[in-house]
Amino acid sequence: MDSMPKPPSTFTRLLRNRSGLVGLLLVTLYVVVGVTGLLGMTPYPVNDQHVRDRLTGPSATYALGTDLFGRDMFSRLMKGAANSLQVAVLSVTIATLAGTAIGTVSGFVGGLFDNVVMRIMDVFFALPALLLALVIVSVFGPGGGTTVIAIGIVYTPIFARVSRGPVLAVKEMEFIMAARCLGLSNLRIMLRHVLPNTLAPLIVQVSLALSWSLLTEAGLSFLGLGTQPPEPSWGVMLSEGRALAEMAPWLMIFPALAIMLGVLGFNLLGDGLRDVLDPRLRGVKT
Repeated sequence: MDSMPKPPSTFTRLLRNRSGLVGLLLVTLYVVVGVTGLLGMTPYPVNDQHVRDRLTGPSATYALGTDLFGRDMFSRLMKGAANSLQVAVLSVTIATLAGTAIGTVSGFVGGLFDNVVMRIMDVFFALPALLLALVIVSVFGPGGGTTVIAIGIVYTPIFARVSRGPVLAVKEMEFIMAARCLGLSNLRIMLRHVLPNTLAPLIVQVSLALSWSLLTEAGLSFLGLGTQPPEPSWGVMLSEGRALAEMAPWLMIFPALAIMLGVLGFNLLGDGLRDVLDPRLRGVKT
């Protein structure tokens, strides 16, 4: 008797998903460019000024042209990708860990504790994300580290909500009751039995949060509250090119395209992961 065919892996199903595949390719390109820029493998040093070549358009020498100070735009875009990637990864890591912990404990404990915690999260939800990040950065001062903390705080309530929902369903299932009957502690039940069964929506949320984080970092840098010059950032480059948009449109076009493709990549990847990891299709793991 022939054995049943092995179902395709999650990665294989993601590659078969059109949105997921396009998103994965864009994100991979973004990560490769960012890591290359982080390692300093740029065509020119990012802050080297070629005074005679100021405001030179795209050419064989400068693939994406130069800025007002004669700095190579392609090199600065690469390093800007590295800076944006670091901020996005660190801030989303903070939000994921803090939000998941808050949502898991709140949903598992329930009752008055759950109501109080979720009302606090609702207060954060009532404020626009960029406005809240602006307030935090304004209080603690501009810079990359402050931007990471601000974005992490802003998106923590989202992860708290996303993790809490599945916990409310999972904690009432029979295998959780069996674990309680065996005398397992609440902490062990949450870490070993509840949390693994809530990972699918969290994985999707991480991908979406990375796109929001990238956009928020660019917005803060554009306003002069994120990455500080002369360190390159896509938002800073967009702000610097604004005054010269008519004379040298490439100063705004290329940073804007980089931001758009980065955000689009993470959003499409998140949509693809949502289709692949939809818990209504997979069922709850036990």
